[in-house]
Amino acid sequence: MSPEKRPRPKRSGIETEEERTWVEFYRRVRSDAALAAEVIGQLERDVEMKRSHLALYLSCKETLRREKARQARHKRIGFFVRWLTHALFIMPWQALREFGGESRDIAIEMLPEPERSNRQAPLPPSSPGVVTPTRRSRKARPDAPAPAEAGAEKAEPASS
Repeated sequence: MSPEKRPRPKRSGIETEEERTWVEFYRRVRSDAALAAEVIGQLERDVEMKRSHLALYLSCKETLRREKARQARHKRIGFFVRWLTHALFIMPWQALREFGGESRDIAIEMLPEPERSNRQAPLPPSSPGVVTPTRRSRKARPDAPAPAEAGAEKAEPASS
């Protein structure tokens, strides 16, 4: 008989299902790092199984290396984003606060001195026992005549 026409031994349903499961592992471990870690753990416990499924073992190792590189890349990207945010937002804000603290004192010193006129004399310090007069209000009293009427009354008697 030629090698192509050799009859295959008949397999049971369990062996067929087992083979389908291993084929599924070969497909899934390429994208699932957690599954790859579990399969590696199982294969390392059983040397015979590791020897018979060496391609699966190597695929799992490759998946774990890719996952580790992906995590390192994400860590670098995160560090860069934090650094960029700090440089663009935090550092200018801190510089403004620092400059504002110093410039506030300078701005206060640059304000003009209040002018002192004769009308506003400085108040003498109050002594105990000395009563200071109270200021009169400039509001019109309800019983007082209006300013226009008061001026008209003053003008009429002078002209008569």
